[in-house]
Amino acid sequence: MRLFLVICLSIITYSVNAQVKLLTLDDLDKRIANGKDTTYVINFWATWCSPCVAELPNFEKLRLANLHKPVKVLLVSLDFKSKLEKAVIPFVQKNKINAEVFLLNEPDQQQYLERIDKKWSGAIPATLFVNKKVRRFYEKEFTEAELKGTFLSLK
Repeated sequence: MRLFLVICLSIITYSVNAQVKLLTLDDLDKRIANGKDTTYVINFWATWCSPCVAELPNFEKLRLANLHKPVKVLLVSLDFKSKLEKAVIPFVQKNKINAEVFLLNEPDQQQYLERIDKKWSGAIPATLFVNKKVRRFYEKEFTEAELKGTFLSLK
């Protein structure tokens, strides 16, 4: 019985940790390059950012509306790596976030800001829309209507 309990707890722990993965910009670049006809909506946020948290449901609605289309919504947390277990994973669980969630694993903030968009001041929330034809970056909070409109304008 104890062995069964240990195995169950291990599986639960693994599935929780699998919800939030570390991501480098090289990983993100490879994913986008291999995406063929996929449109990526990449939101940069943090658990401590009120506007970020407020707009997250809008990204979930966009994800659900495009489940059977070549669209991927990626939520990239800019929380410190040390906050993964104590803040980010519990936040994702509590808020029942089903989109793919990552924690950015880059040591040099200035370098990753410039790689994502040279004009990015570092303010969040921020969102990158990218596919083979378009790359648009917005440093703002999106309402549901604005997010949908911006997404539809990519075509």
